[in-house]
Amino acid sequence: MQRGRKRKQNLCNNGDTQPSRKAIRPIKNPNPITAVFEPYPLHPRPTPEECSAIRDELLEVQGFPEEFAKHRKERENLEACSSSSLNGSTKSEGLMAEGCGSAQKLSVLDGLVSTILSQNTTDVNSQRAFASLKSAFPTWEEYQAKGRIGLGKERKRRLVLTAEQKLIENAIRCGGLAPTKAFCIKNTLSCLKEKNGKLCLEYLRDLSIDKIKSELSCFKGIGPKTVACVLMFHLQQDDFPVDTHILQIAKTLGWVPEGADAKKAYLHLNCRIPNELKFDLNCLLFTHGKMCNGCSTKLGKHEKKDSIKKPCPLLNFCNNSG
Repeated sequence: MQRGRKRKQNLCNNGDTQPSRKAIRPIKNPNPITAVFEPYPLHPRPTPEECSAIRDELLEVQGFPEEFAKHRKERENLEACSSSSLNGSTKSEGLMAEGCGSAQKLSVLDGLVSTILSQNTTDVNSQRAFASLKSAFPTWEEYQAKGRIGLGKERKRRLVLTAEQKLIENAIRCGGLAPTKAFCIKNTLSCLKEKNGKLCLEYLRDLSIDKIKSELSCFKGIGPKTVACVLMFHLQQDDFPVDTHILQIAKTLGWVPEGADAKKAYLHLNCRIPNELKFDLNCLLFTHGKMCNGCSTKLGKHEKKDSIKKPCPLLNFCNNSG
């Protein structure tokens, strides 16, 4: 009896072994984001004035990136809705219908899954993987409308929550790291189902940024960058994700110490950059980092496709002492 109880306990903990594909058990993140602190309190940069100047400079040189235009529009629409009366309804009540079931707009859950698929791959490959996943599995869980109680095997195979992990891997293989991402997606859905009884994250719209971070980071495999991207792009919150491009630019500009890693850079930059500048500045720096050879982590080794041939506009800011 004790041996059986011990075996069951081992399956439910946060160990490194992956559960079997036949019975995926939810695994929570053992190291969720629980507090925000400033890792470099004596580092004075970037200043608000510097952030504003760089934002304006990049807007003039390259314009706002087209790939992020739809997210910018969503933020503008949300601001317009916030300024007008919603008849006393909360944000989630006003957006629940289009968030949980709309084909015209990504739900928060769709946004989280698409962000997971974007890890360690190109934008093109991640978008292709997400489209393939949604094509192979149109629904996250069982269709719950009246009169559709008896679902056959063919239908069940097209539900992400109940599908075998191998089938999910096949659907997202074009995005790379298919086994890792498939397990992360399936585990996240299982945890969400176990916690809330349904697969919907629209309730996050009513929470504070700190609470959202706590909610999302409890899922194993969901790190600070993924959480920040969901916050900024899919919840229209003021946050500043840090990827390899932005980390390199931040070091080049002297915004963070040379030895800073992405996690510490994320904490520092979110403390220093004004909220109203975070979205535009992040999108502009990310796009600039992909195009500019001078800001590349592989400077001198490879010339980027579609790279900027003109002198880097950020060079004027490299020697600023703040």
